[in-house]
Amino acid sequence: MNSSNGRNEVPIDKVDSLESPNNLKEIKIDENIIESEANLTKDLSDVQRIKVLSPGMLVIKRFIRNQLAIIGLIITVFMFLFSFVGGLITPYGETEVFKYIGTMSKEYASVTLNEEFRYSVAENMEYNPNMHSNFILSRNKGENTFTYKDENYYISEVGKDFYKVFRLNSVAQITYIRGIMGVTPFADFNIDENLNELIKNALINGSFQFYYQNNFYVLTQNGRDYILGESVNVAFESLLITEPANPNTNLGYEFKYILEDTLRNSNLNTFELEGNRYELNEDDNMAVVYKVTSGGKEEYALISQLAIQPISQDVFLSIQFKEEMERAISDEKDMFIYPDEDGNDVEYTISRLNNVYTIKTETKTHLISMHEKPSYQHWLGTDKHGMDVLTRLMYGGRISLVIGFIVVLLETILGVIMGGIAGYFGKWIDMFIMRIVDVFNCIPFLPLMIIIGSVMDSLEVDPKIRIYYLMLILGIMSWPGIARMVRGQILSLREQEFMLAAEATGLSVSRRIFKHLIPNVIPQLIVLASLGLGGIILYESTLSFLGLGVKFPYASWGNIISGVTTAYEMTNFWFVWIPAGMLILLTVLGFNFVGDGLRDAFDPKMKR
Repeated sequence: MNSSNGRNEVPIDKVDSLESPNNLKEIKIDENIIESEANLTKDLSDVQRIKVLSPGMLVIKRFIRNQLAIIGLIITVFMFLFSFVGGLITPYGETEVFKYIGTMSKEYASVTLNEEFRYSVAENMEYNPNMHSNFILSRNKGENTFTYKDENYYISEVGKDFYKVFRLNSVAQITYIRGIMGVTPFADFNIDENLNELIKNALINGSFQFYYQNNFYVLTQNGRDYILGESVNVAFESLLITEPANPNTNLGYEFKYILEDTLRNSNLNTFELEGNRYELNEDDNMAVVYKVTSGGKEEYALISQLAIQPISQDVFLSIQFKEEMERAISDEKDMFIYPDEDGNDVEYTISRLNNVYTIKTETKTHLISMHEKPSYQHWLGTDKHGMDVLTRLMYGGRISLVIGFIVVLLETILGVIMGGIAGYFGKWIDMFIMRIVDVFNCIPFLPLMIIIGSVMDSLEVDPKIRIYYLMLILGIMSWPGIARMVRGQILSLREQEFMLAAEATGLSVSRRIFKHLIPNVIPQLIVLASLGLGGIILYESTLSFLGLGVKFPYASWGNIISGVTTAYEMTNFWFVWIPAGMLILLTVLGFNFVGDGLRDAFDPKMKR
């Protein structure tokens, strides 16, 4: 029954039925429906709230959901802390070399059987290597004279392999006519009867050379007269070597000459010189000379055909040491023992190569800790230069990461500028820039780096400056890829409505490109940069491994690996190159994971 005002009214007979239990149940069901609809409205409001989040928050949320991206981010952060913070914490320096005191077999002396003539020069006389060479040539030809600076020098064989070199001084003029001889001495020269008789006999017999009182005389015809020349000793040549027992003793020409003349031409073992008496004690290959004094005998000199030379100029070998060494060599022993200055017995070893004997001994010295195994002091050991490997890895990470970021920044700037101009203006500008990109893509990168590296090596470029050159070259060679990407994006963006509006408002071209177009390409740039970092680090490591990148003593992960060049080093000193390889692997993986995560986060088709 309808009411007069048109409203629907419930009949009175139905009121009781509404209050029945069954109807109450239906009312409760309706209430549940209303509550569920309210909850649905609340859920929809949450969805709306999510939809209105900023794009940056959406990217971050998508990135966080990617587990590999988080792992890559953790690896990247660890590498930065390891390289930049670790280098500050480590107590060692990048180029610090570690040494220790140890024993090392070092050369102490060398012994050679002398087979070359050596000369001793008389006092106030000139005899140089050129004159020595002239003597050798004349001797080999069998001649007894040679000329040097227009002056004649005479060679007299005193003994076997023992020669005296002298020149003549004119001492008198001789006139000889039909058995009558007249002598006119020069200066203060005195001619006694014996010398006068010798001169006359020489003229009669036609033998113009003779000895008198250990001096050699020569008659040289000068017109109708003769000139008498007296020998003046200049030097003597011999295979024997005479050395003093004391480094401060100067033996002198006369002592050496008389000593060798006595040794070779006399049956006596003594001689006298300037009031001093000397005795010889001969052995197989040497003779010791003793100076006889009122207090006894003392060692004075040693003459031998053995050339004994200490390796260090600061070392003087005593005669007793030389005698002991000579006996060991004669007996064909491979070692001998001789006390040092403190009286401690020192063992010397003898090795032979052809006619050269090398004397070695174990001496304490500062040794470099080369390839020391990992220890508490050096967690990853030391390299072949004695430097701490862990510290070098830290400093090397700085170089590799800094080079990677600077190169990526440089190539991004160049790529954005060139790609933005090409994509916006198009036409001939686009074609011109793209041809430049093609030219760069056609350049063989590795051969070019080898050429540039060789040029820098020849110019001896400082290692610090070389690093900056490396960054510059890598950045210039890597921008074409980013330029192509930026150009492609701008070609699709420049025709959209917001660009038409920007052009209609009268904005300048630079503001339209770098304020409205480039910001829309930034997500893709971030992805490319993060993925490119790993590639740049690999490039730098490869170049350093080939010796074209960072130079020693500065460290990079690449040149740390290049320090291990042989199979023996790779198998026995793994602690030098494996950690550097693992750091390169983890760093590249970390940057790639981050790059993949950013790419997925910026993709609008990804699920929210």
